[in-house]
Amino acid sequence: MKYFINSTADYHRNDLNSLGWELTVCNSMEPLNSPCHQALTIPDSFGKHLYNFLNKIISFDEISSVLEIGGGLGYLMRDFLTLNPQMKAKMIDISPYLLNKQKETLRPLKADFELADILTVPLKYLSGFDLAILNENLGDMPVLIPEQDNDSYQPFADATEKLEHFNKKYNLSLGLNKDECINIGAMEIVEKLCLAGIKYIYLSEHSCEATVPGNIKPYVSFQSSGIPEMISLKGHKEFTVKFSYLQKIAEVLNYITRRGYFADFLPINFTNKVQTALRLTSPLNDEQEVIRQFFHDIYKYEYLILTKGDEK
Repeated sequence: MKYFINSTADYHRNDLNSLGWELTVCNSMEPLNSPCHQALTIPDSFGKHLYNFLNKIISFDEISSVLEIGGGLGYLMRDFLTLNPQMKAKMIDISPYLLNKQKETLRPLKADFELADILTVPLKYLSGFDLAILNENLGDMPVLIPEQDNDSYQPFADATEKLEHFNKKYNLSLGLNKDECINIGAMEIVEKLCLAGIKYIYLSEHSCEATVPGNIKPYVSFQSSGIPEMISLKGHKEFTVKFSYLQKIAEVLNYITRRGYFADFLPINFTNKVQTALRLTSPLNDEQEVIRQFFHDIYKYEYLILTKGDEK
C-alpha cells in the first residue's frame, strides 16, 4: 500500500506563535481561577498532580536528570523542578516560540534548552537521562496516511520498510487495515527512548482506544474508533494515538508498562455544581463548557508509564 505523511514540523518551526488554539489539559489547569479546579478534590496545577502520582510509582530520589520533549509553555517542568530541586532538566523542542516560552517559565530553575527535532537527535545523546516526559504531544508526531486520503499530503517512500521493521520486531499488524492511519513518529520515539535505556518514560496524548468507565457514562460519552483519527487545528493536523502499539514496543524492549486515564491522577470532585454542568445537554455558560470539556479530556487522554525492566 502507498502511504503519505502528515508532518507538523514546518508549522511548529515557522508558524506557531500561540497555544491559544490548542488548550491542553495542562494549560487549562494553569490559571488559579480555572473552572477545572472546581471539578477536582485538590485544586492544584497539572504538574503537581502528575508529580505526586508518579512519585508513588517511581523513585524520584534516584532521578537527577529529566528530559522533556515538547514542553509547551514549561508549566509541567516548573512544577517538577520546584517540588524536586535536586533534578536538572533538559528541554528539547522543535518550536523556537515554545522554547523561548519555556526559558521564561523556567528562568530561576535548573534547566538547559535545545532547539531540535527529537527524531533526529542521536540515540547516544539520550542515554544519560533518568526520566523522559512527552506530555500531550504525541499526536504532533509524523503520521502515515493511507493512499485514499492523499489530497493534502506528501508521498512517503520509506513507509513499507518502516512498517516491515515494526511488524517483524514487535509482532504488530501495521498496514493490514487499509483505512488505518499509523502513528509512525510516536512509535519511533518510543523505540528510540527505550533503546537509549532511559529508566523511566512518561507519555500521554488523546487516545483512539480510550473507553469511558461504566460509573462515568452518565456524565461523559464518546466513541473511540480504535484507529488514529485526525484533529484539525490552526495551521496543521494532529492525530489521536493508538497506545496499544506503543505499549507493545516498550514491552518487547524489556520495559514494564502502566497505562491509564488522566482521571487516575486528577481526583474528581462531583459537587452539585459539577454534576449539573455535566448533565446539561448544552452548557449555559463558559464555566460549564470548560468543566464539560475537562471531564471529556481526562478520560479521552491516556498516559503510558514505562519502567526499564532491570530497574524494578
